[in-house]
Amino acid sequence: MLRDERESNLSPYAFKSKCSQGRLAGEENCLIRSPYERDTGRIIYSQAFRRLRHKTQVFFNPKNDHICSRIEHVIYVNYIATTIARALNLNIDLVQAISLGHDIGHSPFGHSGERALNQCAKKYDSSLFFHHEMQSLRVADYLAGRNKGYKNGLNLTFEVRDGIVSHCGETYSEYKLTPNRDKKIEQLMLYTQPADTTPATLEGCVVRIADKIAYVGRDIEDAARAGILEFEDIPPAIRSRLGQNNSQIINTLVADIVHHSLNKDEIIMSEDAGEAMQELLKENVNRIYRSEKIKRYEQSVTNTVEALFDALMASIVDPDKAEKSDNSVYKELIDFARIFKDEGQSDARIVMDYIAGMTDSFATRCYEKIYWV
Repeated sequence: MLRDERESNLSPYAFKSKCSQGRLAGEENCLIRSPYERDTGRIIYSQAFRRLRHKTQVFFNPKNDHICSRIEHVIYVNYIATTIARALNLNIDLVQAISLGHDIGHSPFGHSGERALNQCAKKYDSSLFFHHEMQSLRVADYLAGRNKGYKNGLNLTFEVRDGIVSHCGETYSEYKLTPNRDKKIEQLMLYTQPADTTPATLEGCVVRIADKIAYVGRDIEDAARAGILEFEDIPPAIRSRLGQNNSQIINTLVADIVHHSLNKDEIIMSEDAGEAMQELLKENVNRIYRSEKIKRYEQSVTNTVEALFDALMASIVDPDKAEKSDNSVYKELIDFARIFKDEGQSDARIVMDYIAGMTDSFATRCYEKIYWV
């Protein structure tokens, strides 16, 4: 087949679809599309993906229409990762599926919402936690399409699922990524904490590093529009190494990775470029993510998520009362809960899943319907 012939010309380190560990539920192969192309289609046509356009990246409810949303970030990751993968002759179909699916389980209100949701869940059930990479896998495996009667979520391939759950590097000092090729499909089902391992494929490693490249400069652009920080405020030593704007920063880092990773079974960023990116990320943390404007926003998010969680928990334990209520928020939750209650999901888990799937605007409207009577 043409697909097999095309993949035979890829780098020896690229992952070939014929070597896939497959799906949780077996399916016949498509004559036209590779398994990873099919995964991409399932992801971009899912409701979870569509909702990303109304979820925060960093700045919530911006008055400026050019502030980045979560779906724009995903598109940037896809573009950067695909650029690197094409230069390294890797499997672009796999890279695109991981890139486009990596945030499908992200909470509303960005990482502020993620932290608030994690705290709320633990208040009701100490065994629960919320991390967006784990939730993205949960959406792919379990939540997506359930309202339409699908039992297997999106039923993605192992390599895409692994890339999604392993995309979030917790350290900024990560300059070299070597794929963990010993992972097995059974392991992903056993994760009860964030998967602190590198992806199983080189393509997954590309997405993991592209994720940082996509936001390190773009967040500064948004901070400038919000009046928090300009590129000119970044220390000259960092700008001289990476570039004077987002475009130059991306070009510097992508070129560096391609140069140092070509014909290798690793994704490598030079120490000089890696240290410069790490310093820039720290600047973002201290001057953007910890700015007074973001702190005020984070408090508002915490208040909204906590109030929503408490109200929804009170209604889910008394579904009869909730259904008799005139409040549509409670009725919609009970409809959602009905799908999962019989499968042994706890009330706190159901409420967490429900809020995690909300957009910023829907969560805000639910809050207003409950409390602004």
